[in-house]
Amino acid sequence: MKYLSLLLFYFTGQLVYSQSAPSIEQFKQISNAEKQAYHLKPEASPNTIIDDYDVIYHRCEWHVDPAQYYITGKVTTYFAPLTADFINLRFDLNNALIVDSVIYKHNAVPFNHAADILSIPLQNFIPFHQLDSVSIYYHGAPPQTGFGSFVTDMHQSVPVLWTLSEPYGGSDWWPCKNGLSDKADSIDVIISTPESYRAASNGKLISETRNGNLKTYHWKHRYPIATYLICMAVTNYVQYSHNVPFGNSNTEVLNYIYPEDSASAASQTPVIVPVMQLYDSLFGVYPFANEKYGHCEFGWGGGMEHQTFTFVGGFSFDLLAHELAHHWFGDKITCGSWQDIWLNEGFATYLTGLSFEHVLPEWWRQYKSVSIEYVTSAPDGSVWCDDTTSVNRIFDGRLTYYKGAMVLHQLRWVLGDSIFFKALYEYQHDPKLIYGFARTSDLISHFESASGRKLDWYFNDWFTGQGFPSYEIHWVQNGSQLNLNINETQSHPSVSFYELPLPILLKGQNKDTLLRLDYNFNGQGFALNLSFKVDSVILDPDLWLIQANSLVTSTKDTELSESFEIQPNPAHEFLEIHFIKDFKNLILNLYDSNGKQLIHKSNIQSPDLKLNLTGIEHGIYFIQIISDGKKGVKKFVVK
Repeated sequence: MKYLSLLLFYFTGQLVYSQSAPSIEQFKQISNAEKQAYHLKPEASPNTIIDDYDVIYHRCEWHVDPAQYYITGKVTTYFAPLTADFINLRFDLNNALIVDSVIYKHNAVPFNHAADILSIPLQNFIPFHQLDSVSIYYHGAPPQTGFGSFVTDMHQSVPVLWTLSEPYGGSDWWPCKNGLSDKADSIDVIISTPESYRAASNGKLISETRNGNLKTYHWKHRYPIATYLICMAVTNYVQYSHNVPFGNSNTEVLNYIYPEDSASAASQTPVIVPVMQLYDSLFGVYPFANEKYGHCEFGWGGGMEHQTFTFVGGFSFDLLAHELAHHWFGDKITCGSWQDIWLNEGFATYLTGLSFEHVLPEWWRQYKSVSIEYVTSAPDGSVWCDDTTSVNRIFDGRLTYYKGAMVLHQLRWVLGDSIFFKALYEYQHDPKLIYGFARTSDLISHFESASGRKLDWYFNDWFTGQGFPSYEIHWVQNGSQLNLNINETQSHPSVSFYELPLPILLKGQNKDTLLRLDYNFNGQGFALNLSFKVDSVILDPDLWLIQANSLVTSTKDTELSESFEIQPNPAHEFLEIHFIKDFKNLILNLYDSNGKQLIHKSNIQSPDLKLNLTGIEHGIYFIQIISDGKKGVKKFVVK
C-alpha cells in the first residue's frame, strides 16, 4: 500500500514535536469549542432556505477597522436561475445590517429587507440558467453573538477582528445564500483596513495597495466554496511560510500569527508538512494546491477550517491535523446535510488518528484506547444526527466526532487496508462529489464498489444503530484442540446483534498467533488445532473494535467462580463478598472494564469481605479471586 510505504522525507528524523498523551478531555476540546460557536448561530428553518438559483461568483469588498465593531461592504453576486419563471432574487441578511442600495444593470432598484431576508424583485423574468448579477451596498454593526460570526477583540492591547460563520452565520455580516446545497464557483475578497493591520482571507493574496492611511488586500480564490467557509481576519499579523514538497511541486503553508505568539507558533506549525504529505499520499493532492494552505491565529479556543486559511486559537498537533483534514473532508467534499455532519467531523477526527499512527506513532495506541473509552462511556447514541435542531447533538463529541472516527477505523478492519483506502481515494475523486456536497449514501456506495460487498448490515448497526457490543469468551484446550465459545450482549436494543470479524490473539510457550474469527451469531463456537499450549486469549489486541466490558475466561479461570458470591449487584457504595468455603493464601483483585486494577487485597482470612466502592464511577467491573494458582471471576455493575 502506498500509505504504508509513505516516506515523510521532509521532516522524518528531524522533527522534534512535543505532544501530551491523548486523553478524553483533550479530545473533547475541539468538539466543545465548535459546539460553543455553533450554539450562538441562528437556525435556518425550511421556509427560509433559498434554493431557486445557483451562485456562480462573489466579489466581496469590505471596509473594516478591528478597533470598531462595524462593517461597510459591497457584494457583487453572479447567479443563474434554477427555475423558468425566476423574478425575485433573495439573499440571507440579518436585519441588523442596513442596505443602502441594490444596483442591477447599472441602476438602483427597489428591494425589501425583512425577517433577515433581502428580497429584490426584478423587472423581468430571467431565463433558466442565464447568467446575471447584482451588487448590494450595505453597512452596520452585525448582531452580537458572543463567540459569533463577526467578532472584535484585543490581543496584547491590539485590536483584532475575525469572522466565524459555520453553519448559518454568514448572513450576520454579509448578504449571502446560507445552507448546504450551493457553492460559489469562485470568489474575490477585497478588504480595506488601517495600514497598521494585515487582512487574511481565502485563496491567494494577489495585491496589497496603499491609499492614504488605508491598505487594501485582494485575495483571489478560484475553487468552489460553501458560504460558511468564506472568511476574513484583521490585526497586526506577522507572517512566515512553510513549503510542502510533492514531487516536483511545492505548496505554501502561510502562517498569520500574533507577534507575541510567533516564536512559539514557529516551533509547532512545521509538523503540518509531514501531515499534509500523509493526507496527500492517502487521499490525493491537497485540494487547493494551486493557491495555498495556511493558519491564521484568532482569539477562540478551537479552530475553524476556513477554506485554504484555517483559523486556529492554538497550535497543538491534534488541532492542526484535524483542521487540515477538513480540506479533503468538509471543504473539498462537504456534508450535504447536518444529519451527515460526521462526513466532516468524524473524518477529520479519524485523520487526526492516522496522523498519530504515521507521524507520532508513540501515541497511536493511546489515541485508539481513549477514543474507544470515550465512545463506550454511554450505552446509546448513533453517528447519524437525528436532531439537527439541537446544537449539542450536531456537535456531539462522543458521537459525531469519535464514534464517527471509530466506525471508520472498525470498517478498515472489516474490509482491510487496501480496500478501505481505495474506497476513500475514489470517494475523494468522484466527479459527482468533488468540490460539492455528499451524503452518507454516497460514501457507502464507494465502500461497496471497492469491496464488492453490500454493507447495509454494517451501516445499519454502526451508523444509524446505537450502542456497542460486550463479549464473553470462554475457552478450553484439550491437547492440540482449542475450543472457543463467544456470546455477545448489546448496550442498546436498536441492534439485536453486531456481526463482526473478531481479532483474537492466542499466546503460550513463547508463541502466538492472531486469529480473525467471522462471528455471525450469538453463542457461536470455534474449534481450532494448534501446535502449542495456550496460556492466554486476548480479544482485540490492536484495538480495532468498538466494544467494552468484555470478559475472556478459561476453565482454569472459572474453577473458583462458584466458590464465592457477591451482592448487591448492581452495587452502589459497598460490595459484599461471601466465600462459600475456606481458602488459603487468598488474593482478591477488582478490575474495571479496561482491565485496570483498582483494588488489590492479599492474605484474606475472613469468610466475608466488604469492599468500599467510594470513588468508583458507574460502569461494569470484575472481581477476581486467586488461590493456589486457581482463579475465579464474577462480573458486577456499579450504579
